[in-house]
Amino acid sequence: MRICGIKLTHDGSVALVEDGRLVFCIEQEKRDNNRRYQTIENLDTVVLALAEHGLTPNDIDQFVIDGWDGEVESEFQVLSGSERLTLKGAPYVERPEGLLFSNEGSGLVLDGKSVSYRSYAHVTGHVTSAYCTSPFAKNGEPAFCLVWDGCIFPRLYHVAPGGGRFLECLFPMIGHAYAVAGHHFGPYRQPNRTNWDLGVAGKLMAYIGLGTPDEDIITVFRSLYEKHFAADTESARQYRENISNGEASLAATHDFFAESALRLDAKRAEDILASFHVFLERLLVREMALALLRHSYFSGPRNLCIAGGCGLNIKWNSALRETGLFDAVWVPPFPNDSGSAIGAACSAMVADKGFGPLEWSVYSGPALRSGDASSEWDARPCSIRELAALLASNKPVVFLAGRAELGPRALGGRSILAAATSPGMKDYLNDIKFREHFRPVAPICLEDRAPDIFDPGTPDPYMLFDHQTRPEWRDRIPAVVHLDGSARLQTISRTSQQTAVELLIEYEKLTGIPLLCNTSANHHGRGFFPDVAAACEWGRVEHVWCDGLLWTKMLATEVPSSERPAEMDTCRA
Repeated sequence: MRICGIKLTHDGSVALVEDGRLVFCIEQEKRDNNRRYQTIENLDTVVLALAEHGLTPNDIDQFVIDGWDGEVESEFQVLSGSERLTLKGAPYVERPEGLLFSNEGSGLVLDGKSVSYRSYAHVTGHVTSAYCTSPFAKNGEPAFCLVWDGCIFPRLYHVAPGGGRFLECLFPMIGHAYAVAGHHFGPYRQPNRTNWDLGVAGKLMAYIGLGTPDEDIITVFRSLYEKHFAADTESARQYRENISNGEASLAATHDFFAESALRLDAKRAEDILASFHVFLERLLVREMALALLRHSYFSGPRNLCIAGGCGLNIKWNSALRETGLFDAVWVPPFPNDSGSAIGAACSAMVADKGFGPLEWSVYSGPALRSGDASSEWDARPCSIRELAALLASNKPVVFLAGRAELGPRALGGRSILAAATSPGMKDYLNDIKFREHFRPVAPICLEDRAPDIFDPGTPDPYMLFDHQTRPEWRDRIPAVVHLDGSARLQTISRTSQQTAVELLIEYEKLTGIPLLCNTSANHHGRGFFPDVAAACEWGRVEHVWCDGLLWTKMLATEVPSSERPAEMDTCRA
């Protein structure tokens, strides 16, 4: 049984599941240096993705389109070749008929042929992708599933092999509130809100490291939350009733922060945002605990899956795990919409076979394209040991290996790697990537050594939980230590088949340090480099390694001194 899942909107992608195994998931932003969050505008994209794996639309048993905005159904305007189509899909949130109720559609034209398709609610895809990729599904265990997306309240579900159902909304706050906060305070403030940037949410997670939570500020947020969202007032009731109206929900959220700004005029922006983060974290933990009390009748292990865009908040994930409310917590590497094509395919799989496991690998993205760099770059063979020595000399390297990672985070397949021992390396990497100085650079670390360096240092292969750097290591690896002492850790097992683990082992032999800096290899605001040529064209790192070859820029172009920290004079490639 071959199921092709399609996400047409924000974070467009195509996924193929065959007999319970993920064959591939191609996110549009990872093609041709496309912009982040790229949509699918032409269905020829689906045909191309299948052709790259030796398939045609005739080889697919079921096409599934992820649902989108709408209460009863969604609508998509797309091209198929030069033909304009209007397709109907499921709504954003599941209908009263249940999680696995599908809208049946026809007129999906692929390679000139019209085929039928199903469409499941967008939220359904989040639930199925999170549960089916979890260890709980593999073990046949039940799990609660928290889905908190940008334009919905946090929704709690319960899933077991026999079925899944919605339990309740935890509290009335849309996920976009985190990003909206950044449009009212701090470096991303937009007084007229003319440049709406949802990417602000991830940046704020870093920015709050500059601030200190203030209980007086948290008290203000708590009282305004009651007034605007939770209380039995006309405006709060209207907000809760209009949750399906995205514009109205955003407008009400902006009003909340506008009043907050008046009340907090004398406070520092970084303290305000740090306090809002803590307010939401406490609210989430408290309401989750109360919900579990209300649903204590469920038997079996108490597991939690987290999905939706808010699942990328590593601090909230850690806070939920640290409560002790759950036996285990699982977050897939694609909790946001980058996993929605997989979720669409999983929804059809679950509807046919029940809630069971998906066989999958995080390295199921696009393969590296062939193609050479320009004549300004010289290529020579370079062993992993030689590459480790180059990194040990404080020279960053674009590292391209195997198929691309799924989800938004580089995990050693499309990475820029560098030594973490120089105090200026973080600033240098942020400079060449045009990132703010306060943004952290992640460590990629051998799994068995992580507990020695980080707390808790437990396995975290997808960078989805918060870890503190142990004091005795902070001066040894300053480039990966954030402002608050934390690190967005990625662990990798010595038994992994990924080339990156060989590199870490060799680097540890040379230096005694089992980790490297790891940041994504991409143009600013775009997906991962699809090939060596793209990395060399970018050219802001002088070395690119791919498949045993090291490409070196013959006429090196330094980062201008005005953009480079002084300490990087001894730490640049």
